[in-house]
Amino acid sequence: MSEAKFEYLRISVTDRCNFRCIYCITHQDWKWLPHEEILRFEEIEKIVKTGIKFGLKRVRLTGGEPLLRKDIEVLIKKLCSIKELTDVSLTTNGYFLPELGEKLKKAGLKRINISLDTLSEEKFEKITGVKGFKKVLEGIDYALELGFSPVKINVVVIRGINDDEVLDIAKLSIDKPIEVRFIEFMPIGKGSFWKKDRVVSVEEIKKILGNFAPLENCKSVGGGPAEVFKWKDAKGKIGFISPITHSFCNKCNRMRITADGRLRPCLFSNFEINLKSVLRKGEGDLEQAFRKALEAKRYLKKEKSVEKLMVAIGG
Repeated sequence: MSEAKFEYLRISVTDRCNFRCIYCITHQDWKWLPHEEILRFEEIEKIVKTGIKFGLKRVRLTGGEPLLRKDIEVLIKKLCSIKELTDVSLTTNGYFLPELGEKLKKAGLKRINISLDTLSEEKFEKITGVKGFKKVLEGIDYALELGFSPVKINVVVIRGINDDEVLDIAKLSIDKPIEVRFIEFMPIGKGSFWKKDRVVSVEEIKKILGNFAPLENCKSVGGGPAEVFKWKDAKGKIGFISPITHSFCNKCNRMRITADGRLRPCLFSNFEINLKSVLRKGEGDLEQAFRKALEAKRYLKKEKSVEKLMVAIGG
């Protein structure tokens, strides 16, 4: 079997979030990690520099909500100064962009993903558990104003919740230079809200959008698993990510780091390596840990259930 390709690392900088999205946090008694258990910036930097030795080129910062991490722009500046990295990006719920967007841009961040699952203020509160719809819309507009490119909007489509809005959400790409990305609902976390009949397939979404106007193939920015299209003369694009109906394991080039320093070669596996014990207790070394993870990545298969919640793994 050929060696697993590795170019892309998603790093959770905190498990804390100001939202309580139904597909991410399922337990009302969820307890956040103690501050001392979260990776420090210098530890993240050390992990990234080690990953580069194994092919790492791109880093995405996630959470929880990464903009809740104090001085996140300091970490972004550190990572953007690493010449071997070709791309540093961030996924956010958008709520704090009006206050922090300019700091992120000055730190060197060039592109950003923002989660938005509905265009209904009432439904937004049902999905996220908070009142913040208008502020997220403000954050999206501000990201465009600051010149982030591309700005991608992540939409988790759930039958009976927001599947009736896919066309309206996709139409955001007509007048704005954004990429709306539809993501199939994934079964992540013990006690998850996920059920098979709540999954809306990418093919179903494509059919709805194609009936409105023909979709044209085009290139994505970022090298992820999305298939990308656009409507003729639209300013933006439409992406589709189908982890349920079309597995892309054979093309996967990514790994994940949880906020407490666990290296996960596969989102759909419970296998992980504790990098924090390597960094703080000297139990092994980082290069050895990456080798072990890459070896495991060659053989890991999707498990029937992933124990950790998405907020604990990192979005």
